[in-house]
Amino acid sequence: MTKLFTSASIPIPQICRGRFKFEDAGLQSIANEKGESAAWSEAWLRRATDAPNGVLGDFAVAIPIPGGGVFLAADRFAIQSLCYRLKDGQLHVAERADDLAGPDAELDPQALYDYLYFHMIPAPRTVFKDIFRLPAGHYALFEKGTLTVAPWWKPHFTEDRRAPVGELKAEFRQILLDAVRDRLDGESTGCFLSGGTDSSTVAGLLREVTGKPARAFSIGFEAAGYDEMEYARIAARHFGAEHHEYYVTPDDLVRSIPDVAASYDQPFGNSSVVPAFYCAKAAREAGITRILAGDGGDELFGGNTRYAKQRIFGAYERIPGILRNGMLEPLLTGFALPGKIPGIKKAVSYVEQASVPMPDRMQMYNLLGRLGLSEVLTPEFLAQVNPQDTLRQQRETYAAADARVLVNRMLWYDWKYTLADNDLPKVLGSTRLAGLEVGFPLLDDRLVDFSLRLDPELKLKGLTLRWFFKEALKDFLPAEIITKKKHGFGLPFGVWAVEHAGLRKLAVDSLDYLRSGGIVRPDFLDRLLKEHLPQHPGYYGELVWILMMMSQWLQARKRPISF
Repeated sequence: MTKLFTSASIPIPQICRGRFKFEDAGLQSIANEKGESAAWSEAWLRRATDAPNGVLGDFAVAIPIPGGGVFLAADRFAIQSLCYRLKDGQLHVAERADDLAGPDAELDPQALYDYLYFHMIPAPRTVFKDIFRLPAGHYALFEKGTLTVAPWWKPHFTEDRRAPVGELKAEFRQILLDAVRDRLDGESTGCFLSGGTDSSTVAGLLREVTGKPARAFSIGFEAAGYDEMEYARIAARHFGAEHHEYYVTPDDLVRSIPDVAASYDQPFGNSSVVPAFYCAKAAREAGITRILAGDGGDELFGGNTRYAKQRIFGAYERIPGILRNGMLEPLLTGFALPGKIPGIKKAVSYVEQASVPMPDRMQMYNLLGRLGLSEVLTPEFLAQVNPQDTLRQQRETYAAADARVLVNRMLWYDWKYTLADNDLPKVLGSTRLAGLEVGFPLLDDRLVDFSLRLDPELKLKGLTLRWFFKEALKDFLPAEIITKKKHGFGLPFGVWAVEHAGLRKLAVDSLDYLRSGGIVRPDFLDRLLKEHLPQHPGYYGELVWILMMMSQWLQARKRPISF
């Protein structure tokens, strides 16, 4: 539903969504007696743009304020989202970007470039020109014809606190229990179970909180190197869960890719979204109405492998500049010969990567950049975009972190690019399509605040990922889960697209639709499908997927593309 705000006074209620509560007892009493919109209006009168800081949980709100203005806010991770469009002096607000996109809304070429680069479109940009998504932890104030967008949440990482680990463990375990308890929906609450640390923790806590076996749902793939079902079974046995398994097939992809792509308000290219949909669908068919997801543990407590990798590269920065610039870099990277000597190839690669500052270093192997922009994209399309804008966005985000330690700065970066813009929309979109509500106990405000004051050396201890999380739960989780490598719902799309005729046809037809759009070079599409994909399906399958999902979304919306 779209709301239209003008300079005139408008009645309450307006947009108010989410599962939240007010810290102030008086405001919560107003919410209980008069409604949440009334409580938000009172919170505005008391605290103005700081009003969201007194609210716990996920929310999206758009309310009128005295003087004819409008106040919008989204929760810390944009679990509840808002989009807006300022047109002819009026502010239009909706949950989805496509609800604001009438026949006059044009596609934004820069947003499409962002999609190809990130595999999603980071906020505030959307695929439509002049339609924006409120970023996570931000507010928007429309007052006297002026729109101001700014963060209401500015987390501070406390990096010099040394609390006893035993005390931290007890506090951590209690917060986890409370976070799961607060997200229950009676006996119809289930959980995703990938067999990873986070989802296994949620499954175990669900049993502790309810006193009954968790109803857990897992998906697998009949493809070598991709199936993680055995770890899900280990966790299910350990916690006595009622375990439901579903194996996704290539035929499932053929049936569901068009519907999943079309269900989003803009192109979305996370390849785990279709497996997540089938997992959510199985839960809904089993009578589950609310499902708990484990997203957030890696990004709060240091669980992604790139954190350790970048710590290794970060060590290079501690070498005196005169040594780095005067000897190592000229010797190893200044000549063509060293890189060809097998014994020092790794040293050359290390120096080349370590010499690039953060966060640029994390994108050195970006798929679009590695292939070459001019090889993939048409000159007409490139003339309308700024390829350097993707780095600008990331640099601004990284620089905004109120932290000194590398791992915390990377966590802050991931709260936007991995969680708010990517993984959460994947889970939210797939569960919405399946008809489920979803909760994220590992993103509970209390747990986030706990992580902010946790010693960064307990998150990444040496090169050991999420050390504290695993140490605190080592007597709770199965040993195999504690020591397993991170995998998640990986999808063998490239392999299947080569082997399965129906899936390959869907991919080919989808990419053919893009040939006349002026975005991707037709000759590159030929090479991609005929040469690259068969030779390296795991690597190039990701690009085929991204292009296919963009094409499917464009076809579903009947949006003409011509650049």
